[in-house]
Amino acid sequence: MTMAERAVLSSVAELEEKSREARWRVISTVANSKAGHVGGPLSAIDMLVALYFHQMRIDPGKPTDPARDRFILSKGHCAVGLYSVLAIRGYFPVEELLSFDQGNSRLQGHPDMLLTPGVDMSTGSLGQGLSAGAGIALGAKRLGKDFHTWVMLGDGEIEEGMVWETVFSAPRYHLDNLTAIVDVNGLQQYGWPSGESDRFDRSEPAGHVDLAAVFRGFGWDVIDLNGHDFEQILSGLAEAESHRGETGRPTVILSRTMKGRGISFTSGHYKWHNGVPTQDQLDLAAAELGRPTDDRAVS
Repeated sequence: MTMAERAVLSSVAELEEKSREARWRVISTVANSKAGHVGGPLSAIDMLVALYFHQMRIDPGKPTDPARDRFILSKGHCAVGLYSVLAIRGYFPVEELLSFDQGNSRLQGHPDMLLTPGVDMSTGSLGQGLSAGAGIALGAKRLGKDFHTWVMLGDGEIEEGMVWETVFSAPRYHLDNLTAIVDVNGLQQYGWPSGESDRFDRSEPAGHVDLAAVFRGFGWDVIDLNGHDFEQILSGLAEAESHRGETGRPTVILSRTMKGRGISFTSGHYKWHNGVPTQDQLDLAAAELGRPTDDRAVS
């Protein structure tokens, strides 16, 4: 299947509209459930939309198709962002978002591969997704399977040591069918303190690290891009795909984003790592995202 054949949406305008819809589903779903993360899902939405509506070889009607590309959301607390995109893409009814984080729901606060159509790996314990992705990619290599494995991590999450064990080992196994995407939004729930009495400084988690140089040093191909610019995103994803079966090296995409992007009161604010919007804030989000005023949670 060619890229043109598997891409559902190709124009930047179409993808941007899907991102606005997905952002609305995130904030309205959290408002409905009275729980959930906001900032991280909103920073990652554009990349998720590009993956699911343009890049990945998938069929929502066959979520366990052995030939499908795999995706792992390693920063599993951002599940509501993934669920919103999966619902819009057709893996399950959009109305099911009403059940998010409820008892007996298929849409729990962290992704569960045994419950949710389209979820390829259960995540939530930060740092573990990349190692699972490397295992899937290695299995594909050994079995001669032709699919790509994509793993999204957070820039706060990469403080976990297990991530770097995989960064160290993946090039040894020539996993050019593995692409890590680091959502570099520069904020985490609890950052590096600036002084003895200030435990609320949210300085950039990896701000003191040249991530591109570090990954290259470990033997990865590096793509650095603006994670809210669809032209850059599509180009970067295509480049990563072109490495598969050719370079012998895994790829990392450093996706530079803004936490809470797309809604004025959440953009760039660490306090919206999680949180529940008021009705007035929900009305404002609807207006900014161009959603109908009566389009609540799911209409």
